[in-house]
Amino acid sequence: MNPSRGWPFWLRFVLSALLGALAAFGLAPFGIWAATLVGLLLLAPLYLSTEARGRAAWLGWAFATGYFAHGLSWIIEPFFVDAERHAWMAPFALIFMAGGLALFWALAFWVARRPGGGAVKQAVFLAVAVSLAEFARGYVLTGFPWAGLAQVWVDTPVAQLLSLFGPYGLGALTLLATLPLGAALVQRGEFAVPLGLTIGAACLALTYAATRPTVAESDHTVRLIQPNAPQHQKWDPDYAPLFFARQIEFTAAQPRPDMIVWPETSIPAWLGSAQPYLAAVTDAAQGVPVFLGIQRGDGPQIYNSMIYLDEQGQQQGLYDKHHLAPFGEYVPFGNLMAKFGIHGMATTAGHGFSSGPGAALMDAGKLGKALPLICYEAVFTQDVLSAPGRADFLLQITNDAWFGTRSGPYQHLAQAQMRAIEQGLPMMRSANTGVSAMIDPMGRIVNSLALGQAGFVDAKLPAPLNRTVYARIGDFPVFALLAVMFALLWRNVRREHA
Repeated sequence: MNPSRGWPFWLRFVLSALLGALAAFGLAPFGIWAATLVGLLLLAPLYLSTEARGRAAWLGWAFATGYFAHGLSWIIEPFFVDAERHAWMAPFALIFMAGGLALFWALAFWVARRPGGGAVKQAVFLAVAVSLAEFARGYVLTGFPWAGLAQVWVDTPVAQLLSLFGPYGLGALTLLATLPLGAALVQRGEFAVPLGLTIGAACLALTYAATRPTVAESDHTVRLIQPNAPQHQKWDPDYAPLFFARQIEFTAAQPRPDMIVWPETSIPAWLGSAQPYLAAVTDAAQGVPVFLGIQRGDGPQIYNSMIYLDEQGQQQGLYDKHHLAPFGEYVPFGNLMAKFGIHGMATTAGHGFSSGPGAALMDAGKLGKALPLICYEAVFTQDVLSAPGRADFLLQITNDAWFGTRSGPYQHLAQAQMRAIEQGLPMMRSANTGVSAMIDPMGRIVNSLALGQAGFVDAKLPAPLNRTVYARIGDFPVFALLAVMFALLWRNVRREHA
């Protein structure tokens, strides 16, 4: 018996949105993964409370909107860096972002809902449909997989399954372990299968985590620089020299590391005119190679870039960010929108930044090969999977000052941890305002510098693990399995109602 069937639809709609907001407490900085599980468990009875596909879609949209509105509430922060130009956009950004992403879930709820049939089977069908919707959310157009369900497992043993199934596979497992069990709460006699799914998933996660190999340390020490430059002051002529001097001071500190990493756009000049700054970096580094973020121009195009300076201060590597943040680094139809005064927040040029050629490896001397990731790129597992070869470590430089001081920087860090687990590679992460961290191949933070603190951290670079299953096979096998499951369930449902 499902008591919610007798409730007015508006009440079920509101409850669904509240359950979504509750589920978002599983994301950083809260990390209350049990809240996510409870939210999903109680969503199933609400979903089953109506046989109308349209109403089911509205319930799915309400849950996902509540989830994304809470989980992505940090999205308003960038609009207040230059409040005079952008603050008016903040509420629209959050509303349209949350509501737009929720459309993927609404479609899944609409497609999966069919009258009659067993409650558990319907919940399994829904779990598969939502899992495919999450794939679409991460890949369609430019994709935006931030706040995926797998993210709630960071810092728990369950996260180690990322090295087997990746984020979409772990998200699907989360849905399959919760939605059918929630359906069984209102369908007596159907507990065996959903309970078995839940217990099986938990046993798989704990057993696999217990068998993971030990991580060794390399002999190399890396210094991660964190100047803590607030975004509204970062390019201010009165403050920029102070932040640069702060980084020079941290770079010159004793004892000497084997490598130094500066954050995204850490040089207050364009690459073509930055020689005095780069000379100062070389002098302070005292023979230690340096990775750093800088902007560069090439004719009418501008790039958000990373360069590598060797022991003699010579530029030996260049990487241009290729997965740009929409409305941050570029605006669709930018030249047209610029006529109306709408620009990307990180640039005043109409067309914004240009995209680099794609994922690449950079030679880091005796430390091996680095896979560079600039800011937003660490959110996308496909960007890491598309690397032309296996790196020895992941290297993320970022400027999380854009994300404020609440949830955004911590969620960004959590996704960096996920990429490390997926690849079995250490991640060195230098962030302008934090959190700068050395992350081992199992996603554990070895050493870090707190958000909002200026300084540096010297950390041993963990040795990489063997290439993971997920690094070998990528997302396609999980997608194909879900697609086959969806087709079989769809066929079964159609037969039942023929």
